[in-house]
Amino acid sequence: MNSTTEKMTTDYLEALQWRYATKKFDADKRISEADLATLQQAIRLSASSYGLQPYTVLVISNTELREKLRHACWNQPQITDASHVFVFAGKKDFDQDLIDSYLNLVSTTRNLPLDSLSGYGDFMKSKLLELPRASKASWSSHQAYLAAGNLLSAAASLQIDTCPMEGFEKEAVDAILNLGEKGLTTALIVPVGYRDESDQTQFYKKVRRTPEELFLHI
Repeated sequence: MNSTTEKMTTDYLEALQWRYATKKFDADKRISEADLATLQQAIRLSASSYGLQPYTVLVISNTELREKLRHACWNQPQITDASHVFVFAGKKDFDQDLIDSYLNLVSTTRNLPLDSLSGYGDFMKSKLLELPRASKASWSSHQAYLAAGNLLSAAASLQIDTCPMEGFEKEAVDAILNLGEKGLTTALIVPVGYRDESDQTQFYKKVRRTPEELFLHI
C-alpha cells in the first residue's frame, strides 16, 4: 500500500469512526449547494441490483412540509432541525417498463445495439416480474438501503452529520408526500446537517461487535 492509498484508507475509516446517528442538529447550519450535489451524486452512483435503481429519493428542505413529517416521525426533532431530509422511497410494484427503460439507458450510454441486450433483459424479467407484489416492494426497499449507505459514508467524508431513521409511521409519511400516487412507499428517512454542540450522543464511545465476532473467514 503506497502512502497515498494508506492516507485515503485512514481518512475513510476515521470518517466512519467520526459519524454517529445525530440526535440533535444545529438548526442554524445549512449544507452548501456544492456539498448537497456531492451527496446526491454519491446516492446516484450507489450499487443497485441489476443496476435498476427501483426507488426515488426525495430531498426535502421545505419547512412546512417538514413540520408535517415530524408528527409522522414520532415527533423527532431531527426532521425539522436538520439542513435537509432525504426520504428513500421504493417502488411498491413494477412491470417490464422498469427493465426496458434501463436497457434503453444502457444502450444509449454504452452505444450498444438494443437487441444485443435482449438476453440480459429476458433474464432480469424472468427473475423479477413473477415475484409477488410484496416481494417486489421488499426488494425495492433493499435497494434503497444500499443507496442510503452511500449517503451515510459520503456525508461522513465531508463531516456532514446524518441520522438514518426507521422510526416513523409509513402510511402517514406516504400520505404527506403523496407517494402512493407515484407508486412509491417510504423505506428510510435520513436527516442530514450539522450536529449541535450540546448533543451528548456525539461523545458516546462507538459500540460495535469485535472483528472476531463479526467476521467468519472460511
